[in-house]
Amino acid sequence: MGWLKWLLLIVFAVTCACALVKAVSRPHAGQTDLPAYVTSGVFTTAHPTAFLAAKDFLDFHPEHPVQPIAFTHAVHLAKGLQCEFCHAGVDQGPDARIPGVAVCMACHQVIATDRPEIKKIAAYAARGEDIPWVRVYAYSDSAHVKFNHAPHIRAHIQCASCHGDMTKQTTAERKINLNMGYCIDCHRQKRVSIDCATCHY
Repeated sequence: MGWLKWLLLIVFAVTCACALVKAVSRPHAGQTDLPAYVTSGVFTTAHPTAFLAAKDFLDFHPEHPVQPIAFTHAVHLAKGLQCEFCHAGVDQGPDARIPGVAVCMACHQVIATDRPEIKKIAAYAARGEDIPWVRVYAYSDSAHVKFNHAPHIRAHIQCASCHGDMTKQTTAERKINLNMGYCIDCHRQKRVSIDCATCHY
């Protein structure tokens, strides 16, 4: 399947090159016979650049995104914290919320306050800023996928099924490629709907 991504990337690059040649040969300033979307400088409404659009289309995501805080899942899980403690609402709605600085400070006002990463969290709190976590798993708007955590949790699907074994991770890593093939295979194994509208709505 990797060769298909490269083929698509080559086709995309050729298309961009043709568009660039066309843009260079466009009418001089002052002529207004071009539509606004051509002259706006924005590749699409969803992506500010062609490069970001290509990365999204080809599903290129960093396996180990760099986080502002080296949060260690393994340590927190070993201490008995459950996923739902930090990712509040995951069992009630679609999103597994990424915890804000207040969630961290609820414990770390008194726990391990001398550690460098905790000092970084305290500094965010002191400035009144939230921690700018980098999302590890997400679907782009162009995929038209709405993943809902709550029904998966009600069906007793373990978090590790999609996120990997968090007891062996420090900062979250992209362990599983949650593409359509992965999701459909899981739905077939569990004998649940693979109707398009189940995920694409």
